[in-house]
Formats: sequence, C-alpha cells, structure tokens
Amino acid sequence: MKLPFQLDRPLIFFDLETTGLDLKNDRIIEIAFIKWTPHGDILERERRFNPEMPIPAEATAVHGITDADVADEVEFCRVARSLEDMLEGCDLAGFNVRRFDIPMLVEEFKRCGVDFSMEGRRVVDMQNIFHREERRDLSAAARFYLGREHEEAHTALGDIRTSAAVLGGQLERYPDLPRDIDGLHAYCEEYSPTRTELDRWFSPEDAGRVFQRGKHKGRPLAEVAAEAPDYLMWMIGADDMDAEVIDVVRAALGRKEPETGPANG
Repeated sequence: MKLPFQLDRPLIFFDLETTGLDLKNDRIIEIAFIKWTPHGDILERERRFNPEMPIPAEATAVHGITDADVADEVEFCRVARSLEDMLEGCDLAGFNVRRFDIPMLVEEFKRCGVDFSMEGRRVVDMQNIFHREERRDLSAAARFYLGREHEEAHTALGDIRTSAAVLGGQLERYPDLPRDIDGLHAYCEEYSPTRTELDRWFSPEDAGRVFQRGKHKGRPLAEVAAEAPDYLMWMIGADDMDAEVIDVVRAALGRKEPETGPANG
C-alpha cells in the first residue's frame, strides 16, 4: 500500500490490545504498528507483553489472547525505552487512537518511568473521519434504510415512528437478521451487552462475586468483606451507589458478622 500524500516525517499506524478499557488499572498485552518513512520505507512490528495480571475472559473474547499466550513474554517496562525511541519524532495514526490507544500508551509509559510526550505530534484518527463524514444518528438511518428525510427529528413520537420504520427497513435489507424478538434481542445483546451497575462492580453470583472495578479489582467480595470491611462500608455510604450493589455488599458484610446467641434472661 502506498500513502496518498507526502510525508515530512515518519508516520506510525498502531493498535493496542489490552486487558480492558481502564486506563489506570488495565495493561497493554500487544502492540502492532506499521511505520512509513518520508522515503517510502515500511517497517511492520508486532509484540506481546506479559501484563502481570490475569486477562479477563471478556477481553480474551474480543482479541483472542489468553494468559497462556503471554505467560513467557516480557513485561512492557522491559522494552519501554526502546519502544519510545522507535516512536520518537513520529506522527501517529489509527482507529480510535485519540480516545483510547494513545491515552493507554501514555499511561503505560508513565508507569515505567518513561516520558512519552505528545507535544508536537500530529495524530490522524480514522474513527474521527468516519464519524464526521458518515453520521450515525436516526436521521442518517432514515436516509439509508428508508430513502427519506426524518422530518420529525427530535420529537419523541416522530423519533419512535421513524425508529420502527427503520427496523422494518433493516429486516428487509439484511435477510440473515433474526425474525423474532428473542433472536433480535440475542443479536443486539451479543454486540452490546446490557450491563447493570451490579455487573460493572462484580462478576456474576455463580462466578463467586469478584470485584470488576475499584481498588480491589480482581479480589473476591467475600475476601474483601473479611479483610477490608471499611471499603464496603464506604460503598454502602456513597451517595451515588446503586441500590442493588448496596444490597449485595450488605449481604457480604452480614455473612462475615458473628452470630449472636440468645440473650440471657
């Protein structure tokens, strides 16, 4: 592939695979990049890292990388300085790099004590171009699936009338879509699972209720209840904490409280 414009310094297209989306707590497990130079030279590299933490199943489901795949790889910090040297003086490009990949890379370098500066770098993000040039709102859907303008945009009844019509257009356009509510629900759930606050805080009950966020991420709720009950008391007292989450935390604290015998008469 040849770039359709002239470069005045190297341009690196890159992508990260990570243990999750939390910039502070998740880690990079793979980086791949293609480096173009102004002279037309192309360098491709791909490298995996041991994140020194378990890779959640939901992350593996996205990128296919397991704990076993990275068990023998080096930690990111071992090669951070040589990687920073490779990126020195280069502009950056990629899909969604402004919102995720660059902030994650900066945080990872910071944890390794390496100063990775974005000052003076130009960043081209194909997602920005895609979203600016190809709108993805209901009016755009009406034009694409129905071949008409959404005249009643941003009126509640008008929006739902058009939404229902768009669904009909989608079912007509995509013959592989399910033709029943159960199937359509499963289709949408697979792409964008419905998650409650309880799901965001803890793994399912049948998986043992493990923290999915916060300072105790990765630890079983029962263990935190036994060893750090003050944290759970903070959760209960937090003004914006979901009621269902509070109920689960209260139950965990209740299980660890000693039973009291009958009062002496």
